Amino acid sequence: MRVTPASGDEDRLGDRLTRLARVTAELVRARDVDTVTRIVIDHSAAAVDATIASLTLVDEPGHRLRVAGVSGVPADDAGAIMRTDFDMPTPAGDVIKSGERIILVGREAILQAYPDVPRIDRGERVLVCLPLRVPSGTIGAIVLSFPGRRPLSPAELDFFEILADTCAQALVRLRAENRAARHQAKLEFLAKASAELSASLDYEATLTKVAQLAVPDFADWSGVDLVRDGRLHRLAVAHVDPAKVRLARELAERYPSDPNAPAGPWHVMKTGRSELIQVTDEMLVAAAVDEEHLRIARELQLRSAITVPLTARGRVLGVMSWVAAESGRTYSGGDVAFAEDLAERAAIAIDNSELHSETLAAATRLQHAVLPERAPQAAHFDVAAHYSPSGRTEVGGDFYDAVPLDDGRVAFFVGDVMGRGVAAAAAMAQMRAAVRAYIAVDPSPRAVLDRLDQMLHQYGTEQLVTLLCGLADPGRGELVVANAGHPPAVVLRRSGEREQLPTADGPPLAIADAPRQERALPFNDGDVVLVFTDGLIERRDETIDDGQARLLDALGAVQDPDLDAGLGALVAAVRDPTRDDDVAALALRRRATPAR
Repeated sequence: MRVTPASGDEDRLGDRLTRLARVTAELVRARDVDTVTRIVIDHSAAAVDATIASLTLVDEPGHRLRVAGVSGVPADDAGAIMRTDFDMPTPAGDVIKSGERIILVGREAILQAYPDVPRIDRGERVLVCLPLRVPSGTIGAIVLSFPGRRPLSPAELDFFEILADTCAQALVRLRAENRAARHQAKLEFLAKASAELSASLDYEATLTKVAQLAVPDFADWSGVDLVRDGRLHRLAVAHVDPAKVRLARELAERYPSDPNAPAGPWHVMKTGRSELIQVTDEMLVAAAVDEEHLRIARELQLRSAITVPLTARGRVLGVMSWVAAESGRTYSGGDVAFAEDLAERAAIAIDNSELHSETLAAATRLQHAVLPERAPQAAHFDVAAHYSPSGRTEVGGDFYDAVPLDDGRVAFFVGDVMGRGVAAAAAMAQMRAAVRAYIAVDPSPRAVLDRLDQMLHQYGTEQLVTLLCGLADPGRGELVVANAGHPPAVVLRRSGEREQLPTADGPPLAIADAPRQERALPFNDGDVVLVFTDGLIERRDETIDDGQARLLDALGAVQDPDLDAGLGALVAAVRDPTRDDDVAALALRRRATPAR
């Protein structure tokens, strides 16, 4: 009903309308929902002489009603009003449902309309309930309570409507701004998470970082569980409070997820479908194993939860969970889609890591199967070999070997198949086997390289291969080498003189048709020849000539009586530990001939 003001109240009404106009201007400038709430329950109430005011809003996710703020009542009553149960009729709830304002004049009318609302009896009053209407529906309600049976003029009621419309517009604007900000935050989060997921093949450490990134902007709790040996293993859990992280891990150990539960991580893993749950106390009671479990669950203040599967190539690897608790946020379908986007990226990272590990393991086994476990024993020579993988991977294309012949000579070679992984390891195994086979036919270095060129020309290859072959003959005191595009060998004479052999006399294998050339040089008692791959001497900040010079300076290390120790010391002194490349080196030293 509408009450006409008594005569003589025009001045008071004009003052109220002026103050109310100022309030609407404040609403236009408000930058957040808390500010809107404060303006409504404090400033607008004071402007119209209302002694009690409240603002009730419809939360976007879940469309639940919540009392955003209340003023003019004792603290205990305010707390009770903030916890209003909207399952029963209330003034704000009815206004939001109908979209029409409600005016109740007098205590009797108020109690008759809402007899079950706690603490609504405030004596003789006028209750004005205003809907916050927008094109999509009603998003909230303002409730103003005036003492006594004060008259409300048509002008005041119209201005109340203006107040409600301005408040609704402010909320719509803020929600649009918040949606845009959340969308931007999601894009930034996905960019950071994607960078983390692509930065390393250590998916456990990476997913831990991703879980931490989600807190607190998108979740109060963030966790990742992976399937291992038929069980869900808690890989990562994050919360702002480290003590709560420990609590979450303890709870997972004391109260593991039920594999047969109709909802939760196991159910998501089995079905491959995401879950969105708005948590109620009834759910907590049903899921609790014992009273202690229920007590802890209630203390966590769980409100909403998202669980999404980590799926790659049709296989569910585990689940990712986000939980809203003390922040009071409530998840929606849009949040589920966002979490699924992140989960898809995380699952791909996990799958790539597992594939890399499997491929690396296969290539490593292949490489270890074809590289010699130890240097061979020869009658007239000491032989030492060194192989060290790069820091990034244990699989490359470097290969080497030394083959003692029946007449006392030793054939040796060091090669490099360009590339990494299984393809390089397989090509390396084929090349090493072919070299050994051709040495058995004719060990002269030129003959070995010519036959390899013919083989690769005939059968073709996608791999670029460099190779240096040598033959040490103690009877003639001679060393013969042939080089197909490989770094040149170096010789350390017994006298300490260092000799840099010429660079390669031809391109890598199968690049040209011309016959290979050999170089012969003396090789006497105590002389050492060192053959190696480019990983030993290359550095980013210098030329190959600089690397060769550095190697010659350190060559004295192979005069150590223990050739293995000397070779190891040389490699440690020469190689660049920051360079991501394999190193293979082979040293052959002619022993002193016993006096007759």
